[in-house]
Amino acid sequence: MPDTRSVKDYIRTIVDFPREGILFRDVTTLFADPRGFRIAIDQMLHPYAGRPIDKVAGLEARGFILGGAIAHQLSVGFVPIRKKGKLPGAVISEAYQLEYGDAVVEIHHDAIEAGERVLLVDDLLATGGTAAAGIRLLDRLGAQTVGCAFIVDLPDLGGNARLTDLGMDVHTLCAYEGD
Repeated sequence: MPDTRSVKDYIRTIVDFPREGILFRDVTTLFADPRGFRIAIDQMLHPYAGRPIDKVAGLEARGFILGGAIAHQLSVGFVPIRKKGKLPGAVISEAYQLEYGDAVVEIHHDAIEAGERVLLVDDLLATGGTAAAGIRLLDRLGAQTVGCAFIVDLPDLGGNARLTDLGMDVHTLCAYEGD
């Protein structure tokens, strides 16, 4: 009998993590299953297959796992966008707001050449703050962000709408509404 599970079926929910009242969507169970992981990678890159893409940029940390696999499938380079202080060498930084404070992400100043077409990836889209900061970094380097791909969308938190308002093509595999 064929396996008819969707990507969402491979994701476990952990109640009250990292704090009470949160339903944490844990994609590590998806990553651990070879079929589930393959389905996710194939579905994430599908809208971009055949489109001109020069690099895939992944947001720390699960975006590295996804971005590396997608870059491999597209036969393009991979660029990490990391939390402040994690990259060696010269970087550019972008600050952004979190729910309870501020954060900073960085990229190597020479990771992207002006005009390169970049696909931005991560596991989860919530408020869109980290992704928007990543897009601003790519813009500052002269890249053309061709799209943003995520496994999970939490539409009630507004990230999808935020990125769409920035003119981004946003592709997600599943959504958890009301969370």
